Amino acid sequence: MPRYLMLRTPSANRVYAGEAGPLTAAELELTAPFAQDIADVDVAGVGYLSFESPELTAGQVETVAAQSACFALFAAEGDLLRPVTVPRPFILDDDLVTIPKYPGKTNEQFTHLLLGVTLSAVTREPTGPRQVLDPLAGRGTTLSTALLLGHDAYGVEADQKAFEQMVSYLKTYLRRKRIKHTADVSSVRRDGKAIGRRFDAEIRPDGHTLHVTAFTGDTRDSAALFGRKKFDAIVTDAPYGVAHGASGTDVRGVAGKRDRSPAGLLREAVPVWAGQLMHGGALGLSWNTFGLSRDDLAGILTDAGLTVQSGGAWERFAHRVDSSIKRDLIVAVRP
Repeated sequence: MPRYLMLRTPSANRVYAGEAGPLTAAELELTAPFAQDIADVDVAGVGYLSFESPELTAGQVETVAAQSACFALFAAEGDLLRPVTVPRPFILDDDLVTIPKYPGKTNEQFTHLLLGVTLSAVTREPTGPRQVLDPLAGRGTTLSTALLLGHDAYGVEADQKAFEQMVSYLKTYLRRKRIKHTADVSSVRRDGKAIGRRFDAEIRPDGHTLHVTAFTGDTRDSAALFGRKKFDAIVTDAPYGVAHGASGTDVRGVAGKRDRSPAGLLREAVPVWAGQLMHGGALGLSWNTFGLSRDDLAGILTDAGLTVQSGGAWERFAHRVDSSIKRDLIVAVRP
């Protein structure tokens, strides 16, 4: 059976603090079921992610190209490597996500991985672009990553400043790139009173039409903000409970004190998010395991009526970010 070697982007080890091997192997196993015997190998001092597969089809090459760390692909022919042409996986230029630099930004490569793994668990057939919601949108890394990969992007963000920065950046980016689009911010009113703002954009890169909608507001009001709208996937990075924690969400712990771990927020928000998923849709969540155990988070998801994906590669994503953050991801599907 032919063997292929994927060369990872040079930034992968920096992003994952030297743990790029097992993380990218788990990603490939879940998102590319045709890949077998996945392993890290060293060729002439260069590390590759190796896998076996029958001769790759065009669609399978596209799947490999869409891996978060894919830099190049080769087919092994004896002691030689034959380059395999991989298509460009993005609808827009990737500087959409690489240009913004600010404290607290989730690395775009990890966001790409989280989005891809979550979408791999979705069981419903697509009828067009996937509908992806980030209910803790921040300044829009997940929304921009969804757009890059050809999906419609939706978000909720409580921080007015972060919302404004996201909107300003997207509008400026689209204008400077001369991408056909419309983009507007409007007031959200209830009972005659303004309760927040809404950003809507239609983006028309060559041959595609993508949509963005984002609200200001509390994530626990996400269902009320979007009404009957349902999503294929909900993908978000929970507060790590270190620098900012959940302090901006006004979630209270059982003792009446402010809960700076993500646990209090997630217990209230996950049932709301679960109700926004289409049947067969998936919720993908990354979080700091120092603030909430995997078992406890799985319990929150199960109580919300979701089926947690467990065992094997699903439980091989944990990695250290720094001394106070051990990040992991979990995916659950709405039956």
